[in-house]
Amino acid sequence: MARDEQLPEELYTGPIDLAGVRELEGEEGDLEIPEISYDEQRYPARPRRLRPRDNLRGSSLRRIRTDPRTANGTNPSYVEWLVRQSMLKDADILARPLAGQPSMWRHAYARPDSRRAIATSDAWFTAYPISLITRPGQSFLAALGDEELWSAFERIGISAIHTGPVKRAGGIAGWLDTPSVDGHFDRISTQIDPAFGTEDEFRALCDVADTHGGSVIDDIVPGHTGKGADFRLAEMGFKDYPGIYHMIEIPPEDWMLLPDVPDGVDSVNLDAATEHELADRGYIIGALQRVIFYTPGVKETNWSATAPVIGPDGVTRRWVYLHYFKQGQPSINWLDPTFAGMRLVIGDALHSLGDLGTSALRLDANGFLGVEKSAEGLPAWSEGHPLSHAANHIIAGMVRKVGGFTFQELNLTIEDIRDTGAVGADLSYDFIGRPGYHHALATAQTEFLRLALNQSLLLGVQPVQLVHGLQNHDELTYELVHWATRHGDDTFPFRGREVSGSQLAEEIRADLTESLTGTADYNRVFTQNGIACTTTSLIAATRGIARLDDITDEDVPAIRDAHLLLSAYNAWQPGVFALSGWDLTGMLTIPGDEVADLIRAGDTRWIERGAHDLLNADPKATRSAAGMPRGRSLYGTLPDQLDDPDSFASRLSDILRLRREYGIATASQLDIPEVAHAGMLVLVHRLDDGDAQAEAPMQVTVLNFAPEPTEGTVRSEQLVPGSIVMDAASGDDIGRVDDLQSFSVSLPAYGAMFLLLQAEEPVAE
Repeated sequence: MARDEQLPEELYTGPIDLAGVRELEGEEGDLEIPEISYDEQRYPARPRRLRPRDNLRGSSLRRIRTDPRTANGTNPSYVEWLVRQSMLKDADILARPLAGQPSMWRHAYARPDSRRAIATSDAWFTAYPISLITRPGQSFLAALGDEELWSAFERIGISAIHTGPVKRAGGIAGWLDTPSVDGHFDRISTQIDPAFGTEDEFRALCDVADTHGGSVIDDIVPGHTGKGADFRLAEMGFKDYPGIYHMIEIPPEDWMLLPDVPDGVDSVNLDAATEHELADRGYIIGALQRVIFYTPGVKETNWSATAPVIGPDGVTRRWVYLHYFKQGQPSINWLDPTFAGMRLVIGDALHSLGDLGTSALRLDANGFLGVEKSAEGLPAWSEGHPLSHAANHIIAGMVRKVGGFTFQELNLTIEDIRDTGAVGADLSYDFIGRPGYHHALATAQTEFLRLALNQSLLLGVQPVQLVHGLQNHDELTYELVHWATRHGDDTFPFRGREVSGSQLAEEIRADLTESLTGTADYNRVFTQNGIACTTTSLIAATRGIARLDDITDEDVPAIRDAHLLLSAYNAWQPGVFALSGWDLTGMLTIPGDEVADLIRAGDTRWIERGAHDLLNADPKATRSAAGMPRGRSLYGTLPDQLDDPDSFASRLSDILRLRREYGIATASQLDIPEVAHAGMLVLVHRLDDGDAQAEAPMQVTVLNFAPEPTEGTVRSEQLVPGSIVMDAASGDDIGRVDDLQSFSVSLPAYGAMFLLLQAEEPVAE
């Protein structure tokens, strides 16, 4: 439904309000899976089981009259208006034409297939809608569909755009929209947000991408929605809508247990005592394994209580609802008997794939889809739950069934990434190697990076299953969950001694914090999870530059070389390579006083989201159309860079050309061997496209994370003695593998080499 069919223009306040986006976004952290559930332990005072009908309470219809301007359940026009724009209604409409059609059986869907996904697109540009500077009057989606941009991407080697969330988000209060509280990840509609463009512009973007051999990737959010039409109808107790959410109706006789809701807000977070009391009375499952964004007096639990809401039946209700993240992001219930939540999410996916024309979807917050009461005295089981695996299997299977693929951002342990990926998403964001390569650059030592990569291989996660990214809209997350939680008591060799996983995590966190924020005043710690910075500001800090104004033109070549090293690390291994506009233009962080309103509540990530101009679309613009201040670019626009063979974009195109020419994106990783120099990293691959039986050449990536030149020996049991070692970039032979299965290399500061091994030709008799 068009915006002008919903509200008079004078009532529309706009879908985006940067100043309102103050709370922290969701990040996975410590978790602990309980050993047994509540049902697996018996207690003398345990209440008897109720029959299903004893848990269900009916209500009677009441005929009421109301003012047509009223914005509550007593007004049939208001209820109808909400239904017309609800995601659940759209999902029902979208699903019907596909039922019984042969197109639903043309694709394999049971198992993830990372190599099939990579064959669709293996080098991604990750956009951030509110930070892109466009031509005057041009929308974000129209800018992404610009032929000039796709021509530049094609020259560089980028084959897909991940748009980021561009559908309507935030909430509804009465007849008015409220702004997003989570960067448009609190979705309330399948409609494109007018702030970013139109559905026709989105379809045109997909068409332009196709003409350049590329594709478009969208987002769905299976873990929660915003407080839009679906949630407002759920509060009214209308039809299936309460089944979308983890929400429990509290009878009036127990409303005294709930906190009062002040005027001007629609819900209040429960304190721990109220959470415990409601759990004791059997209403909710109580405390979860952790409280994301815990803030005293603001968010002390994962539950909130609504204000009294009257429904179309004349009954006034109060609810308690679950939200893993912010109060404005009610969690979806994947095992309600109506399956309303599942229908909503699948409908949103079908809209992006079938109606808009995307090729793939990112799954956000997909590790939080199951929740269950645990043994008495233990927190509820809310992370690593089997229902999350099952729900991800359904989502990813449906997407594969219509010919697309999915990737997930799951910042949990390597085992969780492995197990969820075994049945769910085709690809997972690389939360394994990213903190390792940042630590390697910060310390000029690759020991932790090699440890992480070898643990990944040992536990069954190949790099071909991962999306290896540079900067995106989030902070440089430490991503140390694997070491700090499940393996916290295990020991690992590090710096000449055995340390526990939890101690290892603390040391890595301390190293990164000190190196990146100790003297540099332009990077900032973000809660306990990471550091707000750009890739270039990270590199500047590792080089000892204290202030933004101290970064001069003389510093740019070294920063660019280190940036290209990180690009080569991510691109010269199997899997997807991803980077952002902040990477392509070499953006620095924004001075804190320019985004003071946004970071006041503690979300320091806004300093890294500066507005940037890819095409020199508006040289005079000081802000993006959404209001983000323009940051400082070290590399310049893409047209200027592509005219300069020494620029970041031009040299990146050489890196991606080798990646594409030799098919390393779908290769198999065989070894991450020990190295002769602390700053070196060696990755050994077989260019076999996943076929272990095929005859395939060997490839070796050699990188130097140190700021000075180095020489060393590459040795691996996977190397065949006598093989000729060729530098693929120059075509020169640089040596031969000796009988000890080794050869020597020499690299400049921040150097990277893509080496091919050719078997020795037999000597003719």
